[in-house]
Amino acid sequence: MFDTLLIANRGEIACRIAATARRMGIRTVAVYSDADADARHVHACDRAVRIGGPEPAASYLRADAILDAARRTGAQAVHPGYGFLSENADFARACADAGLVFVGPPVDAIAAMGSKSAAKTLMSGADVPLVPGYHGERQEADFLQEQARAIGYPVLIKASAGGGGKGMRIVHADAEFQAALASCQREAASSFGSAQVLVERYLTKPRHIEIQVFADTHGQCVHLFERDCSVQRRHQKVIEEAPAPGMTPERREAMGRAAVAAAQAVGYVGAGTVEFIAEPDGRFYFMEMNTRLQVEHPVTEAITGQDLVEWQLRVAAGQPLPLRQDQLRIQGHALEARIYAENPDKDFLPSIGRLDALHWPPHVVFQTGPVRVDGGVREGDTISPHYDPMIAKLIVHGQDREQARQRMLRALGAVRCTGVQTNIAFLGRLMDDPAFAAADLDTGLIEREHERLFPAPRDCEDTALALAAAALLHHDGLARPGATADADPWRQADGWRVGGRYERVLTLRDARGERAVRVRRDGRDWTLAVDEGPAQAFHWQAEDRHPAHVRVRLGDAETRGDVHRDGPRLDVFADGRRQTLEWHDPLALATASADDAAGGGLTAPMPGKILSVAVAAGDAVTRGTPLIVMEAMKMEHTIDAPHDGTVREIFYAVGDQVTEGVTLIDLESAGTTEAG
Repeated sequence: MFDTLLIANRGEIACRIAATARRMGIRTVAVYSDADADARHVHACDRAVRIGGPEPAASYLRADAILDAARRTGAQAVHPGYGFLSENADFARACADAGLVFVGPPVDAIAAMGSKSAAKTLMSGADVPLVPGYHGERQEADFLQEQARAIGYPVLIKASAGGGGKGMRIVHADAEFQAALASCQREAASSFGSAQVLVERYLTKPRHIEIQVFADTHGQCVHLFERDCSVQRRHQKVIEEAPAPGMTPERREAMGRAAVAAAQAVGYVGAGTVEFIAEPDGRFYFMEMNTRLQVEHPVTEAITGQDLVEWQLRVAAGQPLPLRQDQLRIQGHALEARIYAENPDKDFLPSIGRLDALHWPPHVVFQTGPVRVDGGVREGDTISPHYDPMIAKLIVHGQDREQARQRMLRALGAVRCTGVQTNIAFLGRLMDDPAFAAADLDTGLIEREHERLFPAPRDCEDTALALAAAALLHHDGLARPGATADADPWRQADGWRVGGRYERVLTLRDARGERAVRVRRDGRDWTLAVDEGPAQAFHWQAEDRHPAHVRVRLGDAETRGDVHRDGPRLDVFADGRRQTLEWHDPLALATASADDAAGGGLTAPMPGKILSVAVAAGDAVTRGTPLIVMEAMKMEHTIDAPHDGTVREIFYAVGDQVTEGVTLIDLESAGTTEAG
């Protein structure tokens, strides 16, 4: 076994690898960009080396800088994690040429599976079933459209060198094909350095099932069962679970056998994932093979009791696989939820900003347990536009799927994250969705259950308003009722007044609008009333050491919760929900956030690059007309016209870098000019 390992990655996966390496007694070296100088993965390793600027191309994609860091630190092996250079055959070859062990498959295997088109040709020769489609080298737009017509709509255009949901478009009609192809090719070229695509029949109500395979240098190859990754948004996985619900032993054996055949066809070594798409009748087809560890590997670790990173390191050191196929067993059920800084209500638009608060339920880290959190960021860190906006992976394990689902619901409800938009509430609704609970899964579940998963904003409950009021009163130095025992009333800070009455109206805004919360003290009795509702007996308690923890009794009901304040914004966590309020402080109204009026739909939603401009000054447009396409976090985002109107001015051109919130287009409507 080597004694020094360089981890050529960042964030959660770098921390994950470092945890296993430390347990095995292996010294670790981190690499970092300027944006990650104080990142969690830097502190998780024994040494750290700067490799460049914040953009991936200037740092984590620089093979030369990474290899130089390995040479200078005496590393004998390089673990690429996932993303960045993990499936780059040239990087694997460069490691070998430098005398370094690449913790991954042989160069030829990476190259063979790196092109989806070439991989499908290989799989056809290995008798692995394939989806009908075109996987050839010809890339002329008209020719590809002819292939789509021959296959029959709907079709899926997919980047040949792609992954992670990037460079994929579903096309339902012939008239949509050319625009979808151009967008797909742009995203593919930007993300993977190749614009080549393939075209396949798009299956209706398919499930995404993948098989974890492992092979060593001694001729052994096994599978560690399957994962169901059907719940996706924008072709990216949201929830993963193992084993796949409804999987029969016969189908598991057939899919496992096909996955092992796929690995053996390319002389595979190490960890790999063979991805299949499955139809409701049980037929399954090869999609691709990821020649690396997957983001969702913890659910496989949970049901097998194995550390897959340890397996990788042992195989890379030339050791045999720790177990044979007949020694592997499935134990219980596991679920993984990817917690992202993003806004589900705005088409999962990534959210940039500082993690003001980040608290988890009781859990283990980078090892199997009832609740596990694998993360690469800490409270106070910033989610930047340079990298994937994942905050952490929340993994739960139970005796069966229902126990795991209930455990996930409770765990999600206990997470406290503020400062950025997150998908936590959305994940909770997804866990509680009847279709998900019944394991009625397919890749279209989120769209199919859209009405349930994206409900209209709800009014805040009276208990949440009471918690917010208690937090504000405590923040202003008012002690809880009865908290002060000082006999001198002039020295008490509990609302005592000469006339016996203290009253304050707090104006809080929720989805309904402004809510008037009236707090009153008459003698020693306190009450709280919301809007025109009745006054209820009110008691509260907040701790000076933990001011976010608040307990209130409203009438006969007692509620505990956490209230996190950031200026006028109050995030109230109670009963598994996060409710957000805005406090209209009369002393700060003059300088309070001017408006959300900057957002007319035509401002830059985040930092990014202008890829295309579809209109010119003077053009008349209708609501929904695509105006500008931006690239941010390697994904394309289209800015549409929010209403009918005329384009008065365009402020940026193709290739320009823009910051969040800048005005992109001035759009005039009847009698109104809307700049955004």
